[in-house]
Amino acid sequence: MNHATRILFTLLCTGLLSPALRAAEPPPIKVAMYSGSSEYKSTESLTSLKKLLEEKHNCKVTLNVVEEKGTTLTGIDDLDTADVAVFFSRRVSLADDQLAKVKKFIAAGKGVVGIRTASHGFQTWLQFDPEILGGSYGNHYGKDATAEITPSDKAKEHPVLANVKPFTTEGKLYKNPKLADDATLLLTAKAGEVTEPVAWAREAKPNERGRVFYTSLGVPADFTNPHFQQLLVNAIRWTAAKEK
Repeated sequence: MNHATRILFTLLCTGLLSPALRAAEPPPIKVAMYSGSSEYKSTESLTSLKKLLEEKHNCKVTLNVVEEKGTTLTGIDDLDTADVAVFFSRRVSLADDQLAKVKKFIAAGKGVVGIRTASHGFQTWLQFDPEILGGSYGNHYGKDATAEITPSDKAKEHPVLANVKPFTTEGKLYKNPKLADDATLLLTAKAGEVTEPVAWAREAKPNERGRVFYTSLGVPADFTNPHFQQLLVNAIRWTAAKEK
């Protein structure tokens, strides 16, 4: 830490920084996470992501644990103030009033990040996948296999791919034969003779939804990979419209 940085750090800690400089500090991105996928240890994985976002990326995060195949989205009121919702749940049968809150959040143009089982995260809203995430989940391949993850050449300048390099995953690949017409393919995975899209993004659609990102990756080992971590950090910033 050089002398100038040490002075700035001291001023920040003691509250003596000028009001003008304090006002220039950007407010944190508010992130509401919903974890409910026990097979993939979503709570442990999202806990590590929460720590990363709060310690290094100016985010304020709430993590709500949801019963897999349950009927309640714990912490649903967090959507009232969140900039981005991260869904990693599985087949939750929400009542009409709770589902209405989720739909209201999305229609307000807030950001949505879906991870792995989010494609079938709401049993009472199966259209969440094609209508919001932009996918076409059709189960997965039968066995775990090492897959090579490659960024799309056509989308290499997309903010969500910033500093994301090729990496590998060991989880079963999800089948998504058709993406929404307005989805931007970001990552593909190849395992043997099989190739599948594994991450994509959708721009905001006024009065219908904000920015959306989805990845079918998300086994526990993925969350320890720095390139997957970077992908999720970028996705949260981008869906919050704070990519810069």
